[in-house]
Amino acid sequence: MQDYINLFVKSIFVDNMVFAFFLGMCSFLAVSKSVKTATGLGIAVVFVLAVTLPINYLLNRYILAPGALVWLNPEYATLDLSFLSFIVFIAVIAAFVQIVEMVVEKYSPTLYSSLGIFLPLIAVNCAVLGGSLFMQERGYANVGEAFTFGLGSGFGWMLAIVTMAAIREKLSYSNVPKPLKGLGISFIITGLMGIAFMSFMGIKL
Repeated sequence: MQDYINLFVKSIFVDNMVFAFFLGMCSFLAVSKSVKTATGLGIAVVFVLAVTLPINYLLNRYILAPGALVWLNPEYATLDLSFLSFIVFIAVIAAFVQIVEMVVEKYSPTLYSSLGIFLPLIAVNCAVLGGSLFMQERGYANVGEAFTFGLGSGFGWMLAIVTMAAIREKLSYSNVPKPLKGLGISFIITGLMGIAFMSFMGIKL
């Protein structure tokens, strides 16, 4: 249990998708103008990461990894389908993003309208795909670890975008120099927050 807690906390703070790896920056900067909208997108990303990572883990372990198909037939022990990882992972992600999009459109039309094109673009959000690729690279021991990593990564991305949105809402009342208004000051704040999150790297888990 302790290992899962450590992995969850590390995924949020130490290996934060935005501030540690700068993944998912397009939607992070574009949608972080309102806390409400940022929270909606953050919840959607948490759901997609938490659901798709365990599925992609199972697909990688039992189909895509070198020798994974040995359970089907011993003759397939040398077969390597890892070159299909990108296509398979994106297909799984796109399927669940479509489900999220339909649910949001049905039950929260206002949020759906606010998110606009960035809701379906979760399918190509590099933070979401990055989670599956990190899972594959790090070789987690079981589906529980993959789920914990996906959930933690999702919450880390949500924490980043909601925090950024709260700061940008406050900035509307601040006297920001004209050349830095908009994305200029947002890039500076993102860099400062990234430096701040580096302090979590000193935590021994």
